[in-house]
Amino acid sequence: MALLRSSLNLPAVFRQLAGFWPDTRVKTSIIYLLAGFAMSNKIVKALPTAKQATPDYSTSEAGNPFVDGWYADPDTEIYDGLYWVYPTASYAYEEQTYLDAFSSPDLINWTKHPNILTIANVTWATKAVWAPAPISRNGKYYIYFGANDIQEDEAAEGKVGGIGVGIADKPEGPYVDAIGKPLIGDYHNGAQPIDQDVFIDDVDGQAYIYYGGHSHANVAKLNEDMISIGTFDDGTQFKEITPENYVEGSQMMKRNGIYYFMWSEGGWTGPDYSVSYAMSDSPLGPFNRLAKILQQDSEVARSSGHNGVIHVPDTDIYYIVYHRRPLSETDGNHRVLAYDRMYFNEDGTIEPIKMLVKDNFADGQMFNWKTYGGNWSVVDQRLTVANTAEGRALLDNNFTDLVFDATVAVTDGSGDAGLLFRATNLSIDGFNGYYAGISSTGTISLIKANAGTLTSLSEVGTSGYATTATEYSVRITAIGTEINVFVNDLTSSKIVYTDDSFAGGATGVIARDAGAKFGSVSVAKPS
Repeated sequence: MALLRSSLNLPAVFRQLAGFWPDTRVKTSIIYLLAGFAMSNKIVKALPTAKQATPDYSTSEAGNPFVDGWYADPDTEIYDGLYWVYPTASYAYEEQTYLDAFSSPDLINWTKHPNILTIANVTWATKAVWAPAPISRNGKYYIYFGANDIQEDEAAEGKVGGIGVGIADKPEGPYVDAIGKPLIGDYHNGAQPIDQDVFIDDVDGQAYIYYGGHSHANVAKLNEDMISIGTFDDGTQFKEITPENYVEGSQMMKRNGIYYFMWSEGGWTGPDYSVSYAMSDSPLGPFNRLAKILQQDSEVARSSGHNGVIHVPDTDIYYIVYHRRPLSETDGNHRVLAYDRMYFNEDGTIEPIKMLVKDNFADGQMFNWKTYGGNWSVVDQRLTVANTAEGRALLDNNFTDLVFDATVAVTDGSGDAGLLFRATNLSIDGFNGYYAGISSTGTISLIKANAGTLTSLSEVGTSGYATTATEYSVRITAIGTEINVFVNDLTSSKIVYTDDSFAGGATGVIARDAGAKFGSVSVAKPS
């Protein structure tokens, strides 16, 4: 039985055991007997059926946001071989009455689990259900959440609100209120009871809850039941651990015996919202601020903060999962979920996070694209547009100097398709910017659009290029006023041109009098 309950693939185990008997009929009987026994004891569900590829990415390779919708404050767990993300629904406080979750086997394809917890199952919660923190223990699944946005004077007057705990039999819920009241409903050490994270130390199995708003952070022990607060050796229950610049968004992780405490700084609707961290050899600190590791990038997104962490098991691969605001969005609640790779220096410190821009369309989605004309969809991991007079699809970014890579193919029609950059005034009739296109007849062009009027800056007629439906690798480098266009050979440019008309803007793709498909999009700052 120890062999059957191991992490080995179950059919392989059967073959190994049956191999001890040479007679084929005996082998077959043993395999059926063991399979039936395993199924009757529900062993099969707990064992992997195939080895999954390690998700070793530089960012969300299929694009950020990686799920659709307005969400914030993500926290993460790994249950039964699936990666789980639990966020806040990013709407007005009165509309924050539920929690959704997302699961993925590969960090690319995500399944939405709606309404895993609602105020219908939490009698004291009425609004502002925030920042779920997931964890499992003793065969149960727990969600810790803030509710009601309770203020210090309201708590002193007996108003109900704070951090609650839901319990379920499955990661996707439904979660129900475990204790019928807040787990932490008062202010201790000035900390608003919100933005919690729960962490179980692998040294002694002790569970801790880290939380706090209003610029104060606390840590408390959780008892073995996970629904009551424990007591420290000195008789206290809440220890203040506030690091410099702490505002909210507590997060704890451990790597190589070191405890990493992370938090959010700045105002959640402002450009200064960001993530900083501290390192300690104790789960209780002290936590002395070391550096800011995630902050807005004016070319990619704003208000990036309130993070969780995904650690791919048995690797040194870590991702920071966080929310951010797209550049064109002005509503404070218009936040989306993103993740990027975390890298560590030899001394264990964390390198600053780079918010990368990629989309290989492996998830079959185009969440982060806005279209202007044309009928767009994702087909076979390519962003595809039907034959159109003019169709554009753009990312919500604002790059100045850039290296822009993608694959391009003209699928039908007599026109061209290519990469659009430094684009502004994105209405269908009057945009500004540049694009490098390939025509169905073999011409590579650099074109400038000024209020919608197109001017060819340079053309190269190259035999062997751009036959219909052939896919080509295209790279644009735009550094200052110099623009280079590469096709297939990414070491020798086909076009070099100097123009100072446009200094920055969005990146995207375009098709004119053609159908086209685009893939493997990557936009980065030059090294």
